[in-house]
Amino acid sequence: MIIHSEQEMLDFGKNFAKKRLHIIELIGDVGTGKTTFTRGLAAGLGITEPITSPSFTISKSYALPSGKGRLIHYDFYRLSDPGLMQDDLTENLENPDNIIVIEWGESIANLLPNNHIQITIDYNDDNTRSVKPTFS
Repeated sequence: MIIHSEQEMLDFGKNFAKKRLHIIELIGDVGTGKTTFTRGLAAGLGITEPITSPSFTISKSYALPSGKGRLIHYDFYRLSDPGLMQDDLTENLENPDNIIVIEWGESIANLLPNNHIQITIDYNDDNTRSVKPTFS
């Protein structure tokens, strides 16, 4: 799938919310649209608060409007080892009502169950993005 604009990435995330998947791993370089996808996902879930990148905080959590579960957005870019975040992630993975989005998940790959989706986002020379969802 080719994404031509930020709005298309937001719409892709919004439509993805309908799938209500538990774990979404985003794979892509800096600036490919991972957080933009997450903003769209949050909008599709009915979350109205601003969604910002967790690059410096490692994780951000947002209540789902249903009152059951949370959207938890992780960014492990700065961590070669999950350290204390491993316990936080493990606890959040155990709640099936949570929707978990993970960026830069190489350091926690062994913690993720096999039944999660990976979305690879590549930046193209013509300023579009190639997006490829795969189930692991």
